[in-house]
Amino acid sequence: MVPMNLLKGGVACYVETGAWSKKAIKEAKKFGEVKVVASSADKNFSYIPDCSDLDIPDNADYVYICENETIHGLTYHKLPNTKGHVLVSDQSSMFLSRPCNVSDYGLIWGGVQKNVGPAGMSIVIIREDLIREDLDDKLPVYLSYNTHADADSLYNTPNCWAIYCCGKVFKYLLKNGGLAAMNQRNEEKAKVLYDFLDQSKFFTGAVVKEDRSLMNVPFVTPSKEQDAEVVAASKTAGFDNLKGHKSVGGLRASIYNAMPKEGVEALVDFLAKYEKEHA
Repeated sequence: MVPMNLLKGGVACYVETGAWSKKAIKEAKKFGEVKVVASSADKNFSYIPDCSDLDIPDNADYVYICENETIHGLTYHKLPNTKGHVLVSDQSSMFLSRPCNVSDYGLIWGGVQKNVGPAGMSIVIIREDLIREDLDDKLPVYLSYNTHADADSLYNTPNCWAIYCCGKVFKYLLKNGGLAAMNQRNEEKAKVLYDFLDQSKFFTGAVVKEDRSLMNVPFVTPSKEQDAEVVAASKTAGFDNLKGHKSVGGLRASIYNAMPKEGVEALVDFLAKYEKEHA
């Protein structure tokens, strides 16, 4: 929906940092001219490229980022300099994980399934001046942000169960210190895992330190065969989904808001024991 609604005959600029920004680029090309203004593909998306002086054309309609890449495990800790152009961010996998100044963005969108509620619903925060009525007549009415804004998100019968669950999460966050407190908890539990990986002689983190995600931690052993052995052992020990995404392999621990610090500590205990016995 982003290019459908925000492209006005100009250029859509994208920063390519992993699987999800690549998918967004592919989709945007169906609707207009796309320019990749920075990419970390040269090093298998293990870092966030320098976005301090991007080559953004004057006729850019927006600059798009995936603020946290789940598969490759990297995140922005400093937003790109868009030189006055609209910043659009996919926050699906880090929404509500840390404080966010929404005024820095023209549009934020995200699926709720990571930190907010059950799969099947998305949240969009859009600047009012970006909600357009002058869209292509061929655009299905449901795919216009204006449709949903005018109807207070009630154009159709909404996903009431998902909204109810999201409301419960919002209340929980407010009761427990808000996003500042959640960010602190996320930093503390991620540090447990990253500190272990940094001293390990067997496991190696896949992302440069300054761009590491607090939500998704990819890492590897010395070989694909040993990766598979660790995954098998982790299942036996009661840990699920430690296998890395099929597109990149390796190992990955997703430690979203709902994962307690004790769960990360238990994982580190398992990895340390495995390294001692097998390295």
